[in-house]
Amino acid sequence: MTVSDFEWQAGLFDEISKLVEEASSVAICAHTSPDGDAIGSALALAELIETAWPACDVTCLLADRDVVPRTYKFLPGTERFVHVDDYAKDPDLFFCVDLSAPGRLNEARQVLERSRKVAVIDHHPSDERFWDAGVVRPDAAAAGVIVAEYAQHVLGHLTQTMAQNLLCAVITDTGRFQYQNANGEAFEVASMLVDAGARPDEVAVNVYQSDRLAYLHLCAKVMSRIATFESGKIAYSYVTDADFRACGVPVSECDGLVDLVRCVEGSEVALFLKEVPGNQVRGNLRSKSVKDISGIARRMGGGGHRAAAGFTVDGDIDQALSAVLPMLRELYAQEAC
Repeated sequence: MTVSDFEWQAGLFDEISKLVEEASSVAICAHTSPDGDAIGSALALAELIETAWPACDVTCLLADRDVVPRTYKFLPGTERFVHVDDYAKDPDLFFCVDLSAPGRLNEARQVLERSRKVAVIDHHPSDERFWDAGVVRPDAAAAGVIVAEYAQHVLGHLTQTMAQNLLCAVITDTGRFQYQNANGEAFEVASMLVDAGARPDEVAVNVYQSDRLAYLHLCAKVMSRIATFESGKIAYSYVTDADFRACGVPVSECDGLVDLVRCVEGSEVALFLKEVPGNQVRGNLRSKSVKDISGIARRMGGGGHRAAAGFTVDGDIDQALSAVLPMLRELYAQEAC
């Protein structure tokens, strides 16, 4: 970020702070199927607000009946999350974190709509402004990067627990600093978080080195089904509801399965599909090249970044694959001509 970029962001932070100062109740919510960035950023933001504005009543919401994934329960404060069904207040301020599309709030959208004001901190591209104040920066590696900078702007420091939550956010959304979004700002923020007391080894052990045996059995199923298209440039696999039940693994525990598909040598785009309750399929898309898969996710009703995106559709695995695979092949149609 340039000096002018920092000044621009600082001005937006001040606008957010004004909304918080005027609020006696704040609800913080991330997207449905929360990942490490969503959970870590929400928890750190809640602690930041409670530290800077101690009179403010802050609640962290889960967008629906999804649970905090087992992988992230080591993070300090996860027990404070409340299911949106159990939240009856009309908050003065609704804070969206790690999303800037109200549709991804799922059942929590009703709380947003009855809130007096709305603020957003996010790093996903947005086509619709629905907030009163916010920072939406697609060039940021994670929402946690922006929350960390907001904490420095407001407090001038971070607590150890805030730092731990935000380091998990940054590490997971950059794929352990292996994805294309792992820019200099992400490394600078990570260094700042470690200096504030965050432990990278704790994130590594809990997120990447503590898989249950049942989950590893499910991974074996996913790997056995990997198929490729377009001369190996598109890699694909899937998992069914029956697989989840047979292995005893909840959907919330399967955030990293797409990375198994992403690892195929020679592949440039990875597609992973999983059946979820309600006769729906969630799709994860990853790009290892210059190919932009965010447009495909949007055409499928979802969204995301150039290199990481997702969507949810009604139907089964075959129907979802039949819809999305031709779009992926279009990415290579011009090369074949």
